[in-house]
Amino acid sequence: MSMRPGRRHFLRITGAIATAAMVGGPVEAQRRRGTMRELEAAVRATVGEGPIVEGRVTVEIPALVENGNAVPLTVRVESPMSADDHVRAIHVFSEKNPRPSIVSFHLGPRAGRAEISTRIRLVDTQTVVAVAETSDGRRWSGRTDVVVTLAACLEDA
Repeated sequence: MSMRPGRRHFLRITGAIATAAMVGGPVEAQRRRGTMRELEAAVRATVGEGPIVEGRVTVEIPALVENGNAVPLTVRVESPMSADDHVRAIHVFSEKNPRPSIVSFHLGPRAGRAEISTRIRLVDTQTVVAVAETSDGRRWSGRTDVVVTLAACLEDA
């Protein structure tokens, strides 16, 4: 009779570890979610303390997302994109992701139009905010709410 663990023993141990990881995972993810205060702090750290005016920025994201791993996002800013009046940067932030600052795009007048499209990860149902900085130093913002049925961003990476 062999004292070596068999295949069934290995499968039981592996199953127990996987179950423990699944049960503990959402609790751990819940602890790492951001707050609206963290979002506001990230916005201020990125664009400074000046006034941010609501308007001129349109955030397009599906209202209901089945999977938060690859959410389509388009941000448009009303701007002539001329040498004298153009969008210098578009910053995107999320309310509940572990890191509220998602991405920053830097533009110039040669961009032609102030519009970006990408895919982002979202941890849960939340608000997504975009802030545009213009060449005259003003800041404009737009926001939208999105319902996420299957969360992403459950790990530190």
